[in-house]
Amino acid sequence: MKFTSIARIARDKYSGAGLRQKYWDASVVAGEIARLLQPDNRVFRQHVLRDYWRYLTLTTCPEQGETALRTRTAIKWLLHAQQAARDGGVSLGYFPCRGELAAWMPSYPETTGYIITSLLAYAECFDDLVARDAALTMARWEIAIQMPSGAVQGGPVCPPAQQTAATFNTGMVLDGWCSAFRATGAGEFLEAGRRAADFLVGDLDENNYFRTNGAYVSAGEIKTYTCLCAWSMYRFGEIVGERLYQDAAIKVIEAALRQQRSNGWFAHNCLTQSAAPLTHTIGYTLQGVLEVGVLAQRPDFVAAARIGVDPLVARVDRHGLLAGRYYADWEPGALSSCLTGNAQIAIVCYRLSELTGESKYSKAANTLVDALKALQETASPNAALNGAIPGSFPLFGGYMRAGYPNWATKYFVDALLLQYRLDR
Repeated sequence: MKFTSIARIARDKYSGAGLRQKYWDASVVAGEIARLLQPDNRVFRQHVLRDYWRYLTLTTCPEQGETALRTRTAIKWLLHAQQAARDGGVSLGYFPCRGELAAWMPSYPETTGYIITSLLAYAECFDDLVARDAALTMARWEIAIQMPSGAVQGGPVCPPAQQTAATFNTGMVLDGWCSAFRATGAGEFLEAGRRAADFLVGDLDENNYFRTNGAYVSAGEIKTYTCLCAWSMYRFGEIVGERLYQDAAIKVIEAALRQQRSNGWFAHNCLTQSAAPLTHTIGYTLQGVLEVGVLAQRPDFVAAARIGVDPLVARVDRHGLLAGRYYADWEPGALSSCLTGNAQIAIVCYRLSELTGESKYSKAANTLVDALKALQETASPNAALNGAIPGSFPLFGGYMRAGYPNWATKYFVDALLLQYRLDR
């Protein structure tokens, strides 16, 4: 990475926040490091040290093959995360340094929603009834906690009186209900899905952007990445045979494309830092644009996804990594890599490889996924680590620091399933 890029990242990281926020951030990191040094974190500490050694010495090496085995190992971790939550949902993730009473976090409605789709796809591919049953348990848990408005709450699961609606979370759970209905034909999933889809349609403003972004992201701007909700809206419209939902989905994507610049970069496209969005939210946007484009037979949407992913394809390094954030000129906006985003970009590339036949997309996707295989732990004495993908590389990087968010492993599974399909 160029020195000018490093200086730019450092300037933006430390110049924007006030002294109180900087002090708070530093205190949180210091607390996590202190907990890392505790005796009961010995195994995780070894992983962190090895991770930093590979990062500093540039010795990560993508691992080819073992796609089915890696997928099964990742699925086993997701099922472990569901069991750790003890309520039918999936734990937000495993974070041994955060200082909570338990390293496993509470269930997370948003990502449990789209994990349903991943488990059902895996179950169909590998004829796994355990994964199928787990997915349907998740789908029924989501019904039990759905808000009266049809929305899904933001943040980790909490009592109804504390819930706040979040459009994006609603769209992700709608995705799971669509998949559960396709798999079972059960009316309970269709009914919950309709309530969610109606909430989403009703939440659009006059410019077809969603209003209710929730309490866990920065306020005061549109969130382009919420266009991923359009994919589940379109899917639901197909299921019930009603154009209302499909037409609304198309309008959502058209609105998102008004935020795309000529070089493919999207504005207002991050949870908190829109000047340099995460590859995670870039991936959300690209997948929403692409998949609605495919379903609606809109070549312009597919072309927009290609324009948006091509600069990232060119920036995959020889170790199979991307920077965690990118500025509007596609210069890196982070020193660490957001591994969730890497998996999401790989998924978009695999899909474009299927649609266009261009080998540059499958090559980039394989490089990204094979690098994630190298970062997936499979033989740790701590079972909570086996099969999971960290939030960042290195582990104390800028995204979901020092832990394993469930959605990183979910998107790794999705990418592995596409790799497995294309290899066959």
